[in-house]
Amino acid sequence: MFALKRNKSGSTKLAMAGLAALMVILSACGDNNAGNAANSTAGSTTAPSAEATAAPSQGEAKTVTDAMGHQVSIPVNPQRVLASYLEDHLVTLGVKPVAQWSVPNGIQEYLSPELKEVPTISYDLPLEAVTSFAPDLIIVDSESAVQNGLYDQYNKIAPTYVLGDAVNKDWRKALTTIGDLLGKSAEAAQAIKDYDQKAAEAKEKLASVAGGQSAAALWLVQKNFYLVDETRASGEVLYKDLGLASPNLVTEIPADQRATWNPISLEKLSELKADHIFLVNSDKSDSSEILNSATWKSIPAVKAGHVYELSSNSTWLYSGATADSKTIDDILKFLVKQ
Repeated sequence: MFALKRNKSGSTKLAMAGLAALMVILSACGDNNAGNAANSTAGSTTAPSAEATAAPSQGEAKTVTDAMGHQVSIPVNPQRVLASYLEDHLVTLGVKPVAQWSVPNGIQEYLSPELKEVPTISYDLPLEAVTSFAPDLIIVDSESAVQNGLYDQYNKIAPTYVLGDAVNKDWRKALTTIGDLLGKSAEAAQAIKDYDQKAAEAKEKLASVAGGQSAAALWLVQKNFYLVDETRASGEVLYKDLGLASPNLVTEIPADQRATWNPISLEKLSELKADHIFLVNSDKSDSSEILNSATWKSIPAVKAGHVYELSSNSTWLYSGATADSKTIDDILKFLVKQ
């Protein structure tokens, strides 16, 4: 979901406090190596099926196989779901989790209307905290989140299902899988259909005003710039869903070095040939020097006045039906000026 990832939405965004939190975010965006924003994510594989391997009778749990090969007994109609950093999917499905993901300085604020009364839990899911929420189902986004024996410890608290990086980096697969787990397959399918229709309509509007034009999404945090990958988070929305062109610096990132958000120097940004720049500014108090520099002002899109600043609370760092829909709204607001 989030964008500097773990993962990703998914975005996390926020003006993070400290490098450790930043690395979580970088990880949360989809990069499987949370310690290196430039590392590539795991290759795509077929999503593990959440369909029951043994058909349950009414009132009986169903057994499914997760990304790590665990046989997981999923309760019928779970009431206390813990799915940290997967809340976009739960909200889309109309499910309120027992606790919501957080880092020291924030939460996924775009979900606040739906989750305003939901308590927080630290992104690293401390065992004592997990136990205190008494979940009846735990869904984990990544294999790395349950290393060193953590899976067995979580599974003692409640049935634990690991989505896996290959599924988690594709929000449609993740939403479909979670919908299957929670008995909400129809809701997941409808949400994807609704999103795809909205994206198609937005693409048509953009073609009439920005056809053939390029755009880049940048994240400024702790005085460092990151450039979104063309297949993840807001990059997927810009280039795949809405058909805007990928500018040179996006297409030039080596395939084996791609993360959801890729570090890039200000000097390198001066070479950016993009018609539009969407800037997620998480450095409100520290960015004035950078954004007033001659190098920044020399970028063609900046000189043309085609920079659209977004707050650190925006959805551009995440992915999911809810996040991406709001990102589409932002793009239409700035480029179509409805």
